[in-house]
Amino acid sequence: MDSYLIFKTIHIVGVVIFVGNIAVTAWWKTLADLTRDPKIIAFAQRQVTLTDYVFTAGGIVLLLIGGMEAAHAGNLPLAATPWIAYGSILFAASGFIWIAVLIPLQAKLARLSRGFADGGPIPGSYWRLEKRWAIFGGIATLLPIAAIAVMVGKAG
Repeated sequence: MDSYLIFKTIHIVGVVIFVGNIAVTAWWKTLADLTRDPKIIAFAQRQVTLTDYVFTAGGIVLLLIGGMEAAHAGNLPLAATPWIAYGSILFAASGFIWIAVLIPLQAKLARLSRGFADGGPIPGSYWRLEKRWAIFGGIATLLPIAAIAVMVGKAG
């Protein structure tokens, strides 16, 4: 197998880990919140942070290294290849939302959840922040899915 295919495979594995983790995390976090059980919610909130460190960040590393090296090996200039440029812009927009909105929200949610992890009452501020996390998380999830469509279809 040539280096292009090796790096393309690494890129695709990174995409699967990244998008898979954010989709699955949203699913089980939502189900945990629906229980309204403080212990379950606090546990789930802690797992959101841990899985982001391992799978979201790990997926990003594989996605970026694999994609950039595949483009290099395939003689595809990043900025001059429209589908790579558009896909990268969509991915970067998702990253901006994560850095500017979601990570700070998750930190606040984690702090609040430590306060009710032993079964105490869940404050209203948790639910307000949770709603924002769900909205911005949905947007930040749709952007990489759009990037996948652009990349697979080589749109542009």
